[in-house]
Amino acid sequence: MLFTSPAFVIFFTLFFLLYWYVFRGSLRLQNLLILTGSYLFYAWWDWRFLFLLVGNSILNYFLGIGLAKSNSPKYRNFLLWIGLIQGLGSLVFFKYFNFFINSIISAFSVFNMKADIQTLNIILPLGISFYTFKTISYLLEIKKGKIKPVTDWVVFFSYISFFPTVISGPIDRPKTLIPQLEKQRVFDYSQASDGMRQILWGLFKKIVIADNCAAITAPAFAHYDTLPASSLLFAVFLFTIQLYADFSGYSDMAIGLARLLGFKITRNFNFPFFAQSIPDFWRRWHISLTSWFTDYVFNPLSWYFRDYGKFGLILAILINFTAIGIWHGANWTFIVFGFLHGCFFIPFILSGNLNKKKKGAHATAGKSLAAFINMAGTFILLMLTFMIFRADNLSTALGYYHKLFSSSIFYSFTITEKANTIATMIAIAVMLSAEWLQRDKQHALQIDAVKGLPVRALIYFGLIFFILSFSPVKVVDFIYFKF
Repeated sequence: MLFTSPAFVIFFTLFFLLYWYVFRGSLRLQNLLILTGSYLFYAWWDWRFLFLLVGNSILNYFLGIGLAKSNSPKYRNFLLWIGLIQGLGSLVFFKYFNFFINSIISAFSVFNMKADIQTLNIILPLGISFYTFKTISYLLEIKKGKIKPVTDWVVFFSYISFFPTVISGPIDRPKTLIPQLEKQRVFDYSQASDGMRQILWGLFKKIVIADNCAAITAPAFAHYDTLPASSLLFAVFLFTIQLYADFSGYSDMAIGLARLLGFKITRNFNFPFFAQSIPDFWRRWHISLTSWFTDYVFNPLSWYFRDYGKFGLILAILINFTAIGIWHGANWTFIVFGFLHGCFFIPFILSGNLNKKKKGAHATAGKSLAAFINMAGTFILLMLTFMIFRADNLSTALGYYHKLFSSSIFYSFTITEKANTIATMIAIAVMLSAEWLQRDKQHALQIDAVKGLPVRALIYFGLIFFILSFSPVKVVDFIYFKF
């Protein structure tokens, strides 16, 4: 059930009416509705994996209570390890089992040996990476004494399966969402109207930009060896935009839907294409994932390696970003992607500028030539590494690089559908311009300050016109569904 599908529109309309008009006087009934709706939403994809989601919730619910009740450090560690092994074990099996097997087979083949190991026909459950990280952070926060366990099973199960975020994030921490589930919610018109604007902006980015970019990038990456380098460069640029518009569009819709229900969830993107360095980019891109790895992977590693000075910090960064790469999928391309981004941090560590933000990242960036050069250089690095992210395998990535850095870079690129491509480029220009103008806001369509209803209405109808006019015939899934 895609957010962009008619089925979801019907589902959410009925849900919204029940939530605010039938059950608004009862917190318990509202939470039960959230839980029921979340399970229906998840089962719509594949009802078989609903049992995995429910089982995960049951186990971690009781583990959390057990962690809080026990005074024995050994027993508490035992309970924590049960949760970690179950969560990470499920993730490794469903997401990485065949990858490990194929890697072993490939390693044996290098020495002309045959490994008689069979892969399995495993289907990846949607959202498993996202809800697994929710349960892990829940247990770790209880273990550290930062939060108390949830005793209301409806609240806890709703936190794990909350339908706006269960499939593709953002990854809300327990402190963010659970307290909101535990207290009465009141309909706020201003919050709901801004949520609607954020949904509209997300729809624009997903349907008009990401899906139309996909129609151009997919054939370019599939037949890269037949195209000139200029066309490949154009495709890499479009894929970088596509990935952002697709994922941030989903996040905008998820945040907007949550706001319609009275929730404020984690912001996932902060206009990352205006970053002036790779560290600045990762402070703005997939914020909920980056902060999760920072708290639970990088910080413990940097403490463990603290005696090794800057070398220890570099090692912690490399492991952290390699893990972020692996999180994205079972492919060496993601591992290399993560490792390279870790390497981009090394000059900042050596110079002592890792945690220093460049001046002018927001208000004054447009007045500084140096800031513009930094942003352009960062974007080029992103393009070149997102090409690896997009490639089917490392061999394809190397072939793409080889073709990209050839003399055919000076050829004119080929456009198969000129009108559609021009419209997509116009939409990209609209998106980037709006986000630049609104870079101090939570999202680009936060235009309460715009005076005059006719002006706001013109903006809304313009976006709706784009969505209706340039919606691709083929429905394209959100990219991060496979992660």
